[in-house]
Amino acid sequence: MEKSGKFRLTSLERNWILYDVGNSAFVLMVATLIPIFFNALAESGGLSSVEYLAYWGYASSAVTVITAVLSPILGTVADTKGFKKPIFILCVFVGIVGCCAMGAASAWLPFLVIFVIAKVGFSGSLVFYDSMLSDVTTPERMDEVSSRGYAWGYIGSCVPFVVCLGLVLGAGSIGISQMTALNLALLLTAAWWLLTTLPLLKSYKQLYYVEVEKHAVRQSFARIGHTLRHLPEDKQVFWFLLAFFCYIDGVYTIIDMATAYGTALGLDTTGLLLALLVTQIVAFPSALIFGRLSNKYPSAKLIPVCIAAYAGIAVFAFFLTQQWQFWVLAILVATSQGGIQALSRSMFGKMLPDKNRSGEYFGFFDIFGKFSSVMGPALMGFVTQIATVVLLGRQSLTPETAPEAVLAAAQQEASPWGVLSVLLIFLVGAVLYFGVLPRMLKKEGAEK
Repeated sequence: MEKSGKFRLTSLERNWILYDVGNSAFVLMVATLIPIFFNALAESGGLSSVEYLAYWGYASSAVTVITAVLSPILGTVADTKGFKKPIFILCVFVGIVGCCAMGAASAWLPFLVIFVIAKVGFSGSLVFYDSMLSDVTTPERMDEVSSRGYAWGYIGSCVPFVVCLGLVLGAGSIGISQMTALNLALLLTAAWWLLTTLPLLKSYKQLYYVEVEKHAVRQSFARIGHTLRHLPEDKQVFWFLLAFFCYIDGVYTIIDMATAYGTALGLDTTGLLLALLVTQIVAFPSALIFGRLSNKYPSAKLIPVCIAAYAGIAVFAFFLTQQWQFWVLAILVATSQGGIQALSRSMFGKMLPDKNRSGEYFGFFDIFGKFSSVMGPALMGFVTQIATVVLLGRQSLTPETAPEAVLAAAQQEASPWGVLSVLLIFLVGAVLYFGVLPRMLKKEGAEK
């Protein structure tokens, strides 16, 4: 491997990274402007704020379940010779067309249905994208290439997002409505996604595969069943996935709930959105730094650093009360976010027992990542509710009998306990990672 500072990407590795630059723009839109679009349609359709939040939550959960069910199936089929690239193209096409079609929706229900379809297409494409890592680079270069993918994805997503945000905020000054500006923002995001995908589509070739068999789809389901039955026998893969399930749940919970948590504390919404943009910018050099560090230290030793950092972030968030502290929180998250995601992806790619079935294994990797994002928010919400009940009980009140102002104050005071509960998830992940996985890695000779 090249020494630190001498690392040079191949053209195929650069094209693979470009796809992260493109699809990350859609991710940022989903986190910011798309909910605003849906909220506007929901209000015009007569939905209350409670109904709006409920339906948005249902849609997000539907995406998670559908993607988790489809991921191993699509991944296994794609491992068949000549299948990975066409199915990847199909998923990308569904995501990009869906992104455009959302802008054409004039009512909240069609918009929500199209959003689910587009997000499933996007999520499905990531299964194949991640599994392509084995085809585009070598095991010793995986950490660096994976880290650069996340890094350029973070900074690249800011380019169309800043333009889109400018369109929406400055709609009146250029003589268009805000809804028209949102439509243009969706079209711009889709165009960016498409253009950054084309180089990969032109250059990618599947190197590892399972030969085409009669009844290929049926055989793919048979391979899924075989892998599920024997997954516990692949000790290092099995225990890594369990540890990954826990610690990545904490990561995604903090990322997904940060804005909601800041809002619950009464912080300025505009400041929260700007902090999210800063997170993307700071995450760029941070991910590159972890990629460089992986040239000197095993990824198996760098991931615990990120886990410890996120555990500290959960504790810091408990004491958060001011706007400037939220900015500090955003920067702390950014320093470890790309590292833990990129190194987890590359570490898993290096420990696969059979590269010919990388799509299948990354399908399961995606399942653990998708379902993990359900546990953390649920725990955070549950603990917040319990803490609210306890705080109201000290005043001989209940959520039903408390005045609205008192209830809001109790919920605000209870929110830090909810975010602190995420620390428990990191601790479980750390126990699995530190206590069990090292023995598996040592036994299998996969320390690096």
